[in-house]
Amino acid sequence: MITVSGVGCCLVDVLYSNIDFSTKSFQPFLSKEPGDGGLCPGQLVFLEDFVRYAKIPFEEFLNSISKGQSPNKINIGGPSIVPLIHLAQLTARDECSVRFYGRGGSDGNGSYLKKAMESTAVFLKDYQLVNGYTPSTFVLSDPDFDSGHGERIFINTIGAANEFLPEYLKDDFFGSDIVVFGGTALVPSIHDQLGNLLKKSREHGAITVVNTVFDFRNEKLNPNKKWPLGESDNSYQYIDLMIIDHTEALRLSGTMNSDDACSFFMHSGISAFIITNGSKDLFAWSDGKLFLKMDLKAMPVCQEIVDVLKTNRTGDTTGCGDNFVGGVLYSVVEQFKMQKHQLDLSEAISWGVVSGGFTCFYVGGTYHETTDGDKLAKIKYYYAFYKAQVGN
Repeated sequence: MITVSGVGCCLVDVLYSNIDFSTKSFQPFLSKEPGDGGLCPGQLVFLEDFVRYAKIPFEEFLNSISKGQSPNKINIGGPSIVPLIHLAQLTARDECSVRFYGRGGSDGNGSYLKKAMESTAVFLKDYQLVNGYTPSTFVLSDPDFDSGHGERIFINTIGAANEFLPEYLKDDFFGSDIVVFGGTALVPSIHDQLGNLLKKSREHGAITVVNTVFDFRNEKLNPNKKWPLGESDNSYQYIDLMIIDHTEALRLSGTMNSDDACSFFMHSGISAFIITNGSKDLFAWSDGKLFLKMDLKAMPVCQEIVDVLKTNRTGDTTGCGDNFVGGVLYSVVEQFKMQKHQLDLSEAISWGVVSGGFTCFYVGGTYHETTDGDKLAKIKYYYAFYKAQVGN
């Protein structure tokens, strides 16, 4: 039995689809400079900072941009729990135990979130509801943004995630085969001690995976400085695989372009990384330790999914990155089960690409299966297309 344990961002997503970022009524709420509390496509802002920036009550803002409509969906969200749910849906339950550690609030959202997660194949190893608000994100989605590829804006409340402390992680977490730190910038105590937690995981023999989220806390504190990851840049040497999007890569590296960001991470001590960029090519690299050595390489999105989306736009892009991570984890687990001496990063990326792309066919990051294996069967269909596209 392979154990995968995750900690990080887990919240309630309140989803508003079909919000037009280009309208005159929306434009005044867009950010004018980094960290000012305004909205920026693809990025996150804290609710209290946005309200100060907007200078109107949040409910009035929501009512204005949604034209009085209710949310399209309320769902499980967050770059820690969503990848783990996707992994648990794709892998055999008797061969892989997927665990989550975190905190929710003692409000209605917390009750919903815990019940919804208990209906998935993820085991809530240490998830408790404590006093306070459950972490939540209002997700505003514009399907026409970026020439029809779509984009989202995130307005977040950290809430009870502030209450999850590093000392709550015990040996059963660190002793897992794979540990995943997901979106820890929204769980401040974990994020600020990430280096020590990664080092402890490595000392226990675990494979360490980090996937990031927009760090508005540090963006607001130091908008002109690169974001910290844990206590110092020494954190990177304890990461076996890091999955980041383009904007986060620039801010974490303190660089202005993809080439310089890639160079930073290649010299940071990371064993392997993947930098995604929405509908554009991603970049990946491996030093040859956990994964086979890979020089910096570009890989495309799945063209078959792009073509289908031209006529099938029933979903949105919420959770694409999170499910990408889950797809990569699935491939890592499957390769790990085969006891390979070195894993194939290109193969893991292939599963990530089709997993992220498939997310565009439904609303919200978490897909609720009707039967076990339902999601895997659908994704395998696109996996075959993608392998043919990139040349097996």
